[in-house]
Parts: sequence; C-alpha cells; structure tokens
Amino acid sequence: MGGGGVEAGSSGPLITVEEWRGSSSTKLFRTATLTAHPSSLSLHKWGSRWRELWRKILEAFVPEGFPSSVTTDYLPFQFWDSLQGLSTYIRSMLSTQALLSAIGVGEKSATVIGATFQWFLRDFTGMLGGILFTFYQGSNLDSNAKMWRLVADFMNDLGMLLDLVSPLFPSALIVIVCLGSLSRSFTGVASGATRAALTQHFSLENNAADISAKEGSQETVATMVGMAIGMLLAHITRGHPLAVWISFLFLTVFHMFANYMAVRCLSLTTLNNERSSLLLHHFMETGQVLTPKQISRMEHVFPVWGSSWNSRNNSILLHKKICLGVKVSSLKHSDMVELSVSASSLYMKVKYLLLEKKGVINVIIHKHSTPADILQSFIHALVIASLMDKSKAVHTESRLWIDENYPVFVAKAAYLFTGIPCHAIQCNSELNESNSRFIRELSLSSEIEIVKDVPLKIILLLFRLIFSKNWIPYSE
Repeated sequence: MGGGGVEAGSSGPLITVEEWRGSSSTKLFRTATLTAHPSSLSLHKWGSRWRELWRKILEAFVPEGFPSSVTTDYLPFQFWDSLQGLSTYIRSMLSTQALLSAIGVGEKSATVIGATFQWFLRDFTGMLGGILFTFYQGSNLDSNAKMWRLVADFMNDLGMLLDLVSPLFPSALIVIVCLGSLSRSFTGVASGATRAALTQHFSLENNAADISAKEGSQETVATMVGMAIGMLLAHITRGHPLAVWISFLFLTVFHMFANYMAVRCLSLTTLNNERSSLLLHHFMETGQVLTPKQISRMEHVFPVWGSSWNSRNNSILLHKKICLGVKVSSLKHSDMVELSVSASSLYMKVKYLLLEKKGVINVIIHKHSTPADILQSFIHALVIASLMDKSKAVHTESRLWIDENYPVFVAKAAYLFTGIPCHAIQCNSELNESNSRFIRELSLSSEIEIVKDVPLKIILLLFRLIFSKNWIPYSE
C-alpha cells in the first residue's frame, strides 16, 4: 500500500511513495519510503534489519495476516499443541529403542526374515485397525473434535507404552507389538480428522490451506527438536531401565496435561449434541444465550464421564435422552398409533416427528428436511426432555415453547456464534442459507434414517393415510 504526492518547484521531489505493510487496514506499519527527484531516486527503509529478519522467519510459521486472519484461540492452542508434540517425539525415541531391542536388533541370534515378518505384521495390524476405526467412528469425529483429540493422543501414549513394555515379555512380543500398532492407528485417523475440523474452525478468511501448511512447519520444528532431545535422552538413559521409565512416565503426564490445556483453549462456534443441550438449558432458565467461550468452559472433553458428575448435572445432559434419526422400520404398532395422534395435531407444519419412549425422545426426520429443520427437531426434542419431569402434557407445552421462543433463541445463538444478525421474524426461512456453518455439525446420536419407503407395505399404507402424500411418496 502506498501514498504519494507531487510538490511544486524544480528543487522538490517529483513524487514520494510510501510502502505500508500489515494484516488489515487498521494494523499497518510503514516499511519504506521511495522519493523520486528530477535526477535521482532515493529509498529509505524503516525498521531494523533484525525486525525484518524476524518477520521473514515468522511468515514461515504463522498464517498470512496473523493474528486477524485466524480466531483468537489459535495461538494458545498452537502453543500447547507444539509442547505436546515435542514430548511425543522425545518419548518416541525411547519407545522405538525398546521396540528395536525387542525384535532382536543388535543380537546375533536374530534373523532378518524374522524381524521383517514381525514388522510387517505390526504394520498390517495398524492398517486394518485404522480402516475399522474409520468405519465405526469416522462420521462422529468433527462434531466431537475436542474429545477425539484427547482420545487420539491417549491411544498414542498407550501404543508407546506397549512398545516400551515389549522387551519385558519376549514370549508375547508379537501380540504386544500388534496391539501397540493398533492403538497408534486410531491415533492417526482421529488426529488427522479432528485436525482438519479445527483448521476450518481457525480459518476466518478462507485460508484453511495456509493454516494447514504453517501448522506443518510448526510440527516439523517440534519434530526435529524432539528427535534431537530424544536421541540425547536415549543415550543418557541407555542401560538404566529405571531412568528410562521415569523419563517416559514424566513426559507422558506432561503430554496429557498439554493436550488437555490445548482442547480447553478451543471455543468452537458450531453446535453438537452437548453444546446444544447446554445452550438450550441456560436459555430456558435465564432467557440469555451463552457465548462460545462460556460453553467451552462448561463442555466436557473426556470420553468417559464419572457417575458422580452425571448425577449432579443430569439436568443439563438432556442430549443423552435424544435419539436423532430413528428408523421407521423399528417402530411398533403402539408407536404408530401415538404418532398418528400427535402428527395430526402438533406436527403438521414441521418436517419431523417426535416420539417419547421410556424416557428417550425419538426423532423421525422427513426426507426433504433442511439442516435448519434438523436443528429445530433436535432443539424441540431437548425441550421435551427438559419438561418430562415437570409436566404431563409435554408435547403440547413443548410445541407452545417452540412457537414462542425458538425464533428468538436461534436468532441470538446465530448472532453470538457466527456474528451474522438473524432477525427473529426471518430466522426460520433464512437460517439454512446464512448460518449453515452454525448448524452443520449438529452431532447425530445415530445415523439419520429419513422417513422414506419401507419394505413393509402395511406400514406404508398406514402412514400414507395418516400423513398425506407429502410425507410418504408411495407407489404400487
């Protein structure tokens, strides 16, 4: 960016151009001034050479336009993530040393074919484990990125621990090595998938590729430093098993602490099951919507919840009572009779049905439903779950609550999470387009099975009579 001017008179400069640099128009600093005279051209650079060198180095590790091009939680997350990566590569040297010793490296009795077979079996088990893990949990990773980020690093720690233990049990070496590889394969899938989701979260200027590339540079530096320190530590502790174990356990504890701090820094701006539940519970009590930072402090990040925590906070864990995407083929005759009553009186204007069974709210999604419809169905189910212990006519009261309060709730939440104003009157019709990012990660407790053709003709005929042709496209 430059600015210039022409001064009258032959003695003055013909034009002066200034060079400015910065991440935005409000964060600029002058870097150079170019002055043109009738017979000469002069250049004056601002700032020291060290500052310019530091800026060049920084550009290799942070996204262009930093810090305004990324979210505010980017820097603290990267700080703790780099520290946990450093401890991982230090420990990997210790575990790899133990693993190579276990398969016979350095021993005269060991054969090349034996070591090759063990290594092949180890890698094969890891590849197979990665495919199976992707099959069972692949669609759940970005909606619960915090939890799976911790799980990934815990499984990596477990894999390294098994490698370190392997020399102590030579008779079970193959089993231990394969289990370690299996554990690390979960890490590779979960870590890569959650990292992609977090990169999208950090991106504010469609710069996800730049953020990913710079994250790779940061990880490379952490890898090189970690490997160097790990080699030094492996050399120092060689022949001292107790020192190896103390070092490994200390670094593992630090690694888990750094990971916990990293995910706690995140303030995600998308909704999943738990964040939706926390958001709605607070709104129903106070009429106010929590900010992403406030929800991040309340959100649980561990995959296993203690029974005591559950008993004290059962009132806000409403999402545990929701089953989103129930298969029509799983419904019984009594369920369909109940649906026939509620559909004709309470759910005529929406593209979903709700059925309460044994304390669980089952959500049936229409095949033409939009993301906004799915969000409304889930919030409606949460409202029913919150009213079950307070009222007997939960469907009627929840319907009234949705009609009166849902547009206001979504408008406030959309503005706080995306910064896009969404007027209450227009919210239902425009939410799908203007706030798609806000609702795209609504986590599904089960695979969505939309209302569509079911093999049982008798069920189709009954539903056809109840709902009309708009609900069930049916032909003989």
